[in-house]
Amino acid sequence: MHRGGDTPFGAYAEASGRAPGMIRGGAGRLAEIALFLDAAALGSFSAAGRKQGLSPAAASAAIARLEAALGATLFERTTRQLRLTEEGLHYRRYSEQALDLLAQAEDGLHAGGGAVRGVVRISAPSDIGRQLLLPMLDRFAALHPQVRHALTLTDATANLVQDDVDLAIRYGELPDSDMVARLLHPGRRVVCVAPTLAARVGVPAAPRDLASLPTLVLKAGDGAPQEWRYRENGKRHGLRLQGDWHSNDGEIIRRWAVAGHGYAYKSLLDIGDDLRAGRLQTVLDDYFADSVPLNLLYRRSRFQPPRVALLVEFLLQQFAALPAHG
Repeated sequence: MHRGGDTPFGAYAEASGRAPGMIRGGAGRLAEIALFLDAAALGSFSAAGRKQGLSPAAASAAIARLEAALGATLFERTTRQLRLTEEGLHYRRYSEQALDLLAQAEDGLHAGGGAVRGVVRISAPSDIGRQLLLPMLDRFAALHPQVRHALTLTDATANLVQDDVDLAIRYGELPDSDMVARLLHPGRRVVCVAPTLAARVGVPAAPRDLASLPTLVLKAGDGAPQEWRYRENGKRHGLRLQGDWHSNDGEIIRRWAVAGHGYAYKSLLDIGDDLRAGRLQTVLDDYFADSVPLNLLYRRSRFQPPRVALLVEFLLQQFAALPAHG
């Protein structure tokens, strides 16, 4: 058996003369621990406070109370960054384990009923969410009717901690070493256009020709246009077009492309039905040929309740059954 002082929780319990289960503060201490973990993940007391509905001052005060109770400094504070101390790293590891155990305990309360239940919070790109994910979630709901879904559709990068998301679906490489990325689909982005528009304005012979043609551009939350990436003579290049029409919603870009408003840069997964129906066609395929993987992301060190683990495996199977070309 481990002695009480072998963990931060036990050390505090021994110092206070209480058993580990009777740590002073109760639910308040759990809230402080959750705030500490959020601050460590987000690198900001203010951001962690906003997530939990606290002012910056209240969040800082709560962390200060926690440090005072533990008799240890958990963070190195500078004007530019917030970084965990060695003691903070140690406490973070045990705190995550403690909250994971609580999550397992709560999830296990209903395990005897033979059914998984609860809410899974998901973030996905708008196109993928509407065209592919919604019917998949309907099929999952038929298998597990007591699981509910909270779905956010956005083409912005999701922060799993700040946005309180269990699973995120995103294109591209793994953005953070604290994330696990499971490949859903190899994916590829292409330049596409409605055949009627191509016949009217012409087809580009090289990517640089797109600058003189009507284009539809996806813009990020900060207004930066999406980069259209391609290869030429073995080297990677990128175009940032101003666009005749632009939106922060990928589904809108697809609809505008089908309507013949301009050339678009889209994933094959997004436009597969449009290509098969002849509503869109691709151009410059020799240039836009690199794989852009679609990943399912979740936090590396967090316990996965059965509802989340089941959905992960279900989505992996569903996306694996899609055509490789999109």
